[in-house]
Amino acid sequence: MVMVKLRHQGAPAPGFRAAPPEGGWAAERGVRGRRLWAARRVPSRPRPSRLMQPVVARRTPPAMQKDQPALGGDTGTLQEEPPPRPAWTSKAQYILAQLGFSVGLGNVWRFPYLCHQNGGGAFLLLYLLLLFLLGIPLLFLELAAGQCLRQGSVGVWRTISPRLAGIGLASCLVCVFVALYYNVIIAWSLLYLARSFQHPLPWQSCPSAGPNHTEPECALSSPTTYFWYRQTLDVTPEMGVGGGLQPALVGGLLGAWALVGASLLKGIKSSGKVLYVSTLFPYLVLFCLLVRGLLLEGAVEGVRIMFTPKVSAWGTGQAWRQAATQVFFALGLGFGSVIAYASYGTRRSNCHRDAVLVASLNALTSLLATLVVFAVLGARATRRTRHCLHRNAELLSRALAVGGLPETARPPGNLTALPAPQYSAWLRGLPPALRDALGITDCRLEEEMNKGVEGPGLAFIVFTETLTLLPVAPLWSSLFFLTLLGLGLGTMLGIVQAVLTPLLDTFPVLRRHRALLTVLCCTGGFVLGLPFTQRSGSYLVAAFDDYVATLPLLSVAACEAVAVAWVYGAERFLAAVWEVTGHRPWRLYGLLWRFGSPGAMVALLGASLGQLALRPPTYQAWDRATAMSWRRPYPPWALALTLGLMVVAVLPIPLVALRRVLQPPRDPLGPRDQGGEEEEEEEEEEEEGESAADPPPPAAPPPPHGSPHTPLCCPDEREGTPLEDGEELCFRIGHAA
Repeated sequence: MVMVKLRHQGAPAPGFRAAPPEGGWAAERGVRGRRLWAARRVPSRPRPSRLMQPVVARRTPPAMQKDQPALGGDTGTLQEEPPPRPAWTSKAQYILAQLGFSVGLGNVWRFPYLCHQNGGGAFLLLYLLLLFLLGIPLLFLELAAGQCLRQGSVGVWRTISPRLAGIGLASCLVCVFVALYYNVIIAWSLLYLARSFQHPLPWQSCPSAGPNHTEPECALSSPTTYFWYRQTLDVTPEMGVGGGLQPALVGGLLGAWALVGASLLKGIKSSGKVLYVSTLFPYLVLFCLLVRGLLLEGAVEGVRIMFTPKVSAWGTGQAWRQAATQVFFALGLGFGSVIAYASYGTRRSNCHRDAVLVASLNALTSLLATLVVFAVLGARATRRTRHCLHRNAELLSRALAVGGLPETARPPGNLTALPAPQYSAWLRGLPPALRDALGITDCRLEEEMNKGVEGPGLAFIVFTETLTLLPVAPLWSSLFFLTLLGLGLGTMLGIVQAVLTPLLDTFPVLRRHRALLTVLCCTGGFVLGLPFTQRSGSYLVAAFDDYVATLPLLSVAACEAVAVAWVYGAERFLAAVWEVTGHRPWRLYGLLWRFGSPGAMVALLGASLGQLALRPPTYQAWDRATAMSWRRPYPPWALALTLGLMVVAVLPIPLVALRRVLQPPRDPLGPRDQGGEEEEEEEEEEEEGESAADPPPPAAPPPPHGSPHTPLCCPDEREGTPLEDGEELCFRIGHAA
């Protein structure tokens, strides 16, 4: 006989969904031989109108019941109706929030560099392949978990299993580390934006060192390079030399955190309005820059190099590793921001379609940014190649004038008019000693495109150099750095929201002081970010970006896939998403979560750790004497700092799991059900051995009135009468299956 235990404001057990979510009765299913379960009303203070609401219990799909966690453990359910929560005003606002977080500065200066270094068009095809096999399944996982449970990263994994709460804590720690240095990049953009409102631009020409004298360091490099390293950062020659705080950078960092705090002051109501501008404005500017950049001389050559596939790159492990890493970071997986944003959406939304839409728009944004970058790089490389050819022509003219050039070494015609392949063939035919004596270099377009195309140098050196050549340069410069500001702000809002949401979910008392909590978090981020505004702060930014965030996020993503596929159950998760949203997801995701995603994450972790072990990490330092940047090894204290922060970020995952394993189990049912799990298992085995046609056992004599551990008899006339607090009622609801 299947009995139902009713209790007020309780959580339904797996296999049932109770309604209403608040203030009604909740139902639990239980089979205990042929004995009746007790129904007891728990003392509470709901509204009287809610007390008489009927029980509405619905069984979940069969796939939910038969699929059990592969690794066992105490897991919750996704079908339970979560508590009320603020929501996005529209679906468009929600999609813009997810897109604004995922599309960041890496789409502008990281993806084009990887595309150029790993085969151009071949890397694009490889990226799209891994996006659909690795990125979209993990993005759908986070969207579904946040949307169904409507909690932050900590609450989602704690609900799925208390042993997994460490995954959410690790995500929060990574977000804290990333927020500290990411806002410094926004501060750099604010400084350049403030300097863009002047004509001529301050990085358009070298400063003067005296009457008729140019700054030697600027003359050896370029005006944009000198302005970046010496006037904006004023970098020290190495990481070990702090150099003190930069007042301008401190002010820029304060302004960046003020923007973030003002955008999040009223929660998603205020941040949602900001996202309309910060997400859509960069697309408008990128499209304008693409049209204007394609009109520059040499831009078409840059685009041609971009789309020229080098299929041989597919045979290298580096291309696969960097493509998978870019997919992972481009979608913002593991931060908890996707889960936090999804928790404010509607539960009936088609999260699978949202995942495909966000991932596709992200890929198109990367392609648009890459077109803009390669057009600008092509124009810059063409200009530098022509300058190199003119320099070589002057050197050859001097050598011919003094008779220092043999007849066989003379170029076949005008040097500046020679095609690039013919010029390279002639240069390689010269004796090495003569080539070195003349000081002639190989002026190749591809080599010029490789210079300064990675990281912040692409935005603050290469782009600024090209912008000075455009008419109305201050206008284009202002639009470009407003674009960087919008891209960075959209990502920062998601990162900070991923920290605030778990705090508000875990400590409900903070919801009444959300504005104060936001101000305190932003103030703490500003204070902790001050070390990045030192003269050596750019080296710390590079260290955090390359190592502190990378390995912990890969670990978090791997644990997420294992948690859903092997702890909760992949088929069970898919069935729960189907029931909650009403949209059936692809069963292929179950296989990818079980094997594909964890395997890929473990492979990336192994490759990254192997690279660290075989090749000691280095950073790019600026040498004032030679006016060039060169690679230097990290000092021991910097290696210890980065390694320690990586361990601290991942440590909550094993610590929370170990604490839950060692913690003695608690009995949530109280002394009435002290029979324990052994008694339940014995009763279930007895019931399985019984036939449905067996006659019912004789009724037991009624217990003495007032016995504290036995249910009272339940007359039929009491079935429709409300129960008083503490009063018990038992009744028969059906026969055993």
